[in-house]
Amino acid sequence: MPRLRKPEWMRIGNMDREKIREVQSILRKLKLHTVCEESMCPNIGKCFEKKTATFLVMGDICTRNCKFCDIKFGRPGPLDEDEPQHILEAAKKLSLRHIVITSVTRDDLPDGGAAHYARISKKLREYNENLIIELLIPDLKGKEEDIQTIVDTKPDIINHNVEVVPRLFRKITPQSNYEISLKLLKLVKEFDPNIFTKSGMMVGLGETKQEVFDVMKDLREVNCDILTIGQYLKPPSSNLEIEEYVHPEIFKEYEELAYNMGFKFVASAPFVRSSFNAEEADFLFETNNVVEEKI
Repeated sequence: MPRLRKPEWMRIGNMDREKIREVQSILRKLKLHTVCEESMCPNIGKCFEKKTATFLVMGDICTRNCKFCDIKFGRPGPLDEDEPQHILEAAKKLSLRHIVITSVTRDDLPDGGAAHYARISKKLREYNENLIIELLIPDLKGKEEDIQTIVDTKPDIINHNVEVVPRLFRKITPQSNYEISLKLLKLVKEFDPNIFTKSGMMVGLGETKQEVFDVMKDLREVNCDILTIGQYLKPPSSNLEIEEYVHPEIFKEYEELAYNMGFKFVASAPFVRSSFNAEEADFLFETNNVVEEKI
């Protein structure tokens, strides 16, 4: 099948290389990974220009081999016990007000890495009680005690992506489970209703509009607050081809429908990624009085 020609709305503008190198230098000195680099995110230039990044913890090797992802698959090494401190130092050096932490999936660990997330979250909260902490976590196999471990540290947002519509799970993310993803989001709200939940998905993989609408409905049924929808882009190492470049007007249609369904914040556009411009949702912390002041 011939590759689709990239439309005009998928072109990326020029980037400030000096600012990008400055952020990369900080990351290398602290021995930190970012999902921006490891997943070949198209927004890396814009994020690094603003001195923001989504930190990738627990190594750069994943125990799951999802077809859409460019992160290495294999057997991960041991956890870096100094990583929570390094994340804290990066937050200070970059003067972050909203920090996003994600990880590879660590099915090799008994708790899936929940305790490591908890140590990072606690250290960041001790440093700055007004820092908005967003944790983009794997499904933890739906284990309630591990989800509770993370919730107990009271991050501001717990993000877990469903990634694709249920029909495509077996083809694209075969080691994951749609129902477990919904269960995780549901449990977070049951354990602590004050934590905002967030989820995201990719389009352009052969899904129908109705399937996208159905995912939105499922997410709202588990009280998910924030939704992101973006265009799938094929990473260099993947054989998973783009089925369609979804037009910006369709993304706008998804956004309007999501707001009508009751999502508190929606980002739906071709270059949207789960953590890209995450701070745009920070107004929620003022309007909902979850904390006295966040930004």
